[in-house]
Amino acid sequence: MPRSSRAETARHHDQIVDAASRLFRERGVDGVGVPEVMAAAGLTHGGFYRHFPSKDALAAAAVHAAFAQRADRLRELHEEHGGDPAATRAAFVEQYLSSTHRDAPERGCPNAALAVEIARSEPGSAVRAAYGPAVRDSVARIAELAEQGADQREREDAALRDLAALVGAVVLARATAGDEISDRVLAAVREGLL
Repeated sequence: MPRSSRAETARHHDQIVDAASRLFRERGVDGVGVPEVMAAAGLTHGGFYRHFPSKDALAAAAVHAAFAQRADRLRELHEEHGGDPAATRAAFVEQYLSSTHRDAPERGCPNAALAVEIARSEPGSAVRAAYGPAVRDSVARIAELAEQGADQREREDAALRDLAALVGAVVLARATAGDEISDRVLAAVREGLL
């Protein structure tokens, strides 16, 4: 059988990361096996180790990809709102605290989908090592939407408060989905942030 070209190998690598990113956000890292990821990527299980030394390494790459997708979405929102930080922040909060985001973790924020699981991961694991810098980057991006009069530390602290409220609200809303309290959590936090 002929060997894959480098371009094909890179494409397969991206397919695996994309599938893992989606599945891990939907069901958690521990809730998905390598064979499921490979099947979702349209590849055979046997090829996994040509791309990653371990599932943990894949999880780290998937976390990185999920955060990159969210950063891209925030940039798109910023462009859609003419570069206005206040309008971008309002649109971001509305989108984040929506039933659409609550009901589709596979396409949503990795913080709301994975934070609790990452907290339980081994201290030194690749996934945990990838997660910390990604959260710091998220805070920096959200801080760019804070009031411009505040100094950098104040903007970052405001971003941390926003991020904690957003993630906490979505985690609670997902845990109570189907109960009226779920929508109330989203609405109350949205009102508080806006």
